[in-house]
Amino acid sequence: MDIKEIQNLIKFVAKSGASEVKLEMDDIKITIKTGSDPETTAVHYAPMAPQMPQMHAPVGEAQPVASAAAPAAPAEEDSKFITIKSPIIGTFYRKPSPDKPLFVEVGQTIAEGDVLCIIEAMKLFNEIESEVSGKVVKILVDDSSPVEFDQPLFLVDPS
Repeated sequence: MDIKEIQNLIKFVAKSGASEVKLEMDDIKITIKTGSDPETTAVHYAPMAPQMPQMHAPVGEAQPVASAAAPAAPAEEDSKFITIKSPIIGTFYRKPSPDKPLFVEVGQTIAEGDVLCIIEAMKLFNEIESEVSGKVVKILVDDSSPVEFDQPLFLVDPS
């Protein structure tokens, strides 16, 4: 079972409303537990071979679970910003091609409809447009890195 199949299984379980799903195959064992909110959803992936560590990941969030213990002050500061999230799973690109300039940079003012990035999914390049106007405060994802559905990509100050 590859990572894309696991990601699709996680999305399916999250949407179904099931509280726990266990899947055991020849070489792997997967347990997906969900709570009332996405923050408590956890995935336990354990290959049957003992040398592989378990993987824990909340659904729809690429940050490690340990990040929940981060200081509360930056979270309060970020609350005035609008978060632009990924509408699909894929690979995040900040520019249209390697020899072209970046779509947006931190500090740049954007308008509604401006292209912010491209997300490649199954060999299709999807332009992600801004739904808000404002100033880009922070870019939360590195270029050429994988992103999940609903993962925060940009922080925008609408004022």
